[in-house]
Amino acid sequence: MSKRGSLIIISGFSGAGKGTVVKALTAAHDNYALSISATTRDPREGEVNGREYFFKTTEEFEELIRQDALYEYAQYVSHYYGTPKAYVQEQREAGKDVILEIEVQGALAVKKMNPEALLLFVTPPSAQELKRRLVARGTESMEVILQRLARAREEAKLMDQYDYLVINDDLNACVEEIHRLVMRERLRMQENLDFVEKIRGELDEMTSGK
Repeated sequence: MSKRGSLIIISGFSGAGKGTVVKALTAAHDNYALSISATTRDPREGEVNGREYFFKTTEEFEELIRQDALYEYAQYVSHYYGTPKAYVQEQREAGKDVILEIEVQGALAVKKMNPEALLLFVTPPSAQELKRRLVARGTESMEVILQRLARAREEAKLMDQYDYLVINDDLNACVEEIHRLVMRERLRMQENLDFVEKIRGELDEMTSGK
């Protein structure tokens, strides 16, 4: 019988590249299963229902909530995001290390219910780089980008609740660092409080209108 798999929760600011990192991680190592979240946001170009996300209407999502069919859920920039329970449970019982790519609010809720979960926070090397990546997407108005930066400022206040910090400056290096962290715990968030304070300050300045 397979050993029960681990629960790995990966979060990061919108624009940090965590989705790209997770895809590369699961492609490079076969011990991972990526949990597919449900969301009420519209698909981006190239996204397919049931692959990147289960795309739901608000009414459909709220029915899942009523049925207690979600492992966790939260609202982010006016949209719902949540993790269906069944897939996570089945994959862990099959021995897979299940990755939840979810935002901070949901991540901390899952950690509270599952203290054994490993929390990883992925971030660009600076707030300036975060803004550059958001702008480079070319998919959102500056108003929405500023909303995402304001949300990042709030998320930065909770970065030190995570077990490990991973800076996404080089994709391949980031992927292998995460894999090493899953296999061997290193780079504890407690050792990175100076960085947390630095990026909090940058985000405060960027979004305070000064």
